[in-house]
Amino acid sequence: MHLTIIGAESLGVRSLCCLITLSDRRIVIDPGISLGYSRHGLMPHPLQVAVGRTIRKRIVNALATATDIVFSHFHGDHIPLADANPYQLSIEDLPKRARKLPCWSKLEESPSAEMRRRFMDLTKVFGGNLRVAEGASEGPLAFSRAVSHGAPQSRLGTVMMTRVESGGRVFVHASDIQLLDDCAVDRILAWHPTVVLAAGPPLYLARLGEASRKRAWNNAIRLAQNVHVVILDHHVMRNAQGVEWLNKVSAAVGKRVYCVADFMGRPKRLLEMKRTQLYAEMPVPSGWHARYAVGETSIQAYFDPESVKLLHC
Repeated sequence: MHLTIIGAESLGVRSLCCLITLSDRRIVIDPGISLGYSRHGLMPHPLQVAVGRTIRKRIVNALATATDIVFSHFHGDHIPLADANPYQLSIEDLPKRARKLPCWSKLEESPSAEMRRRFMDLTKVFGGNLRVAEGASEGPLAFSRAVSHGAPQSRLGTVMMTRVESGGRVFVHASDIQLLDDCAVDRILAWHPTVVLAAGPPLYLARLGEASRKRAWNNAIRLAQNVHVVILDHHVMRNAQGVEWLNKVSAAVGKRVYCVADFMGRPKRLLEMKRTQLYAEMPVPSGWHARYAVGETSIQAYFDPESVKLLHC
């Protein structure tokens, strides 16, 4: 089993997309990407857009050779979209062969009309190949029943976790659980994983109360004490506080708890955090985003050896 994590906040985008390569399967989980559309009143800096385009291409390339696709839920940073903005993966970008692959999907039972529409958009593309997989298993794959997207009874709905087993190793993808529900972590541990990739808590949100922060901490400790390799990213890496938090978790358990960039041996690119700095150091002309959206300008002027230095944290 080989794990390649393609997109995550510590790599510069909103995503938790990965590719698991087995001897006879190539499983792509959550092929989606997004950039925070507005942060501090600023749209994505062209340098962010350049990184996003690179990762989007990597996702498409992974889908071109995949045997299976998994959708944990239907937020725009986890799936291809029929109405994608210029910084997301569009359904139109999918390789033709990908539309014929088995797709293992969460059931969309959300009261949100938008989420139900996105599920139907995927159904139109994949047809009978899209299978509701909650609680099911097939070969090396197993899927959880729905667990909370964050805290229990979250208004953000639920997600489906994925387990992949091969050669005595067990990988678990736990998208957007944020470590805020003990039951979700209980389910992960019951799967006896050797490697876990999960979304950590959104520490950047002031509304995340002390009780929730303590619960996330305790669940991170539980995972790290019982799983050989723990990788926490996504929400937790949207500001510098997440880096400090992971370091403290690592110190508390006496072993390294990774973000995706560290696990993949790449420099951290916390670009959500650095957006204001990027605008200050590399000003963006008025109207750039509107022109980019219709193909009237490019990112090349921003993506040079000197500007790349600004990406690394």
